[in-house]
Amino acid sequence: MELSIKTDLSGQVAVVTGSSQGLGKAIAIALGGSGAKVVCLARNAEKLAETVAAIEAAGGSAQAVSCDVTDRAAAAAAVEGAHREHGRLDILVNNAGVTRDKLLRGMSDEEWDDVIATNLTSCFVCCRAAANVMRRAKYGRIINMASISGVIGNAGQANYSASKAGMIGLTRTLSKEVANRRITVNAVAPGFIESDMTAKLGPVVMEEVCKRIPAGRVGVPEDVAAAVLFLASPAAGYITGQTLVVDGGMIG
Repeated sequence: MELSIKTDLSGQVAVVTGSSQGLGKAIAIALGGSGAKVVCLARNAEKLAETVAAIEAAGGSAQAVSCDVTDRAAAAAAVEGAHREHGRLDILVNNAGVTRDKLLRGMSDEEWDDVIATNLTSCFVCCRAAANVMRRAKYGRIINMASISGVIGNAGQANYSASKAGMIGLTRTLSKEVANRRITVNAVAPGFIESDMTAKLGPVVMEEVCKRIPAGRVGVPEDVAAAVLFLASPAAGYITGQTLVVDGGMIG
């Protein structure tokens, strides 16, 4: 699927965490295709190189930065380094995330901590670093990748749902703190999106899932990337503190 939405981000610099695969990769490619210089953050250097290559093959500009966002100092340094190296930071997309699904009664402290650290704490650290830069520039777009699990909850995902609900709360709060600096802070909450994770569910499960989606299909990464691209654009300057659900009408 090709993106039909168009916006001009020429000259802007974007940081996308977790951009080595899946949604993060699609988002990075969309931003790069709209003219932004994309600083791609993730742990896997080999997969990051593939994202950068895809952006450059389409005529865009990108940089790979290997970074474990659960290392608070490293995550902050990566965001601040993007600004220092390129002279500006216009867009931050907090997409890094993991799942460690298990019913609460059997969930370990480590499974809880790992998900909260990767999904929520890294978002806080990167938001804080980016907001400090954007305040001085009096402009910025921060987009946090939440999930419908953070809106409605999901059995077996107490850690994941809590992390995503936390991201939504962080989004709303930060938006109120920086709006007077022309900085918008929004969240995107995807539903079922085609990915390696959903592929493992098998055709029978996915057929049942599709019955619960009014649109009659699961989404594709480009559906989510289009939402992020709009929120990152100048056209979304009066939208802040919102959570845009991209789920084909699943939760209404």
